[in-house]
Amino acid sequence: NVRNGKSLLGSSLDVPAMLNRQRFQLQSGFHPDRALLADWRESGAEAFVFEVLDTLAPSEEPGYDPAADLKALEELWLEKLGRSGERGYR
Repeated sequence: NVRNGKSLLGSSLDVPAMLNRQRFQLQSGFHPDRALLADWRESGAEAFVFEVLDTLAPSEEPGYDPAADLKALEELWLEKLGRSGERGYR
């Protein structure tokens, strides 16, 4: 939210699908984060920016499961941006 500086942070194996889901939930009024939805309704879509902050490099390791690495990367960004309250949603 460019107006109040709050962020919602997440991770996904399919980032385009996750971003599409977030936009759809906000536009249809059914987002699970009520504070985010209230700000969306009050400020409008133009107050929000959707962006990819980081990516994992593809692994050559057979059977590699990126879940733990994605979680660690998400935790790093949560620490950097703030977990919740005044600086973040949910």
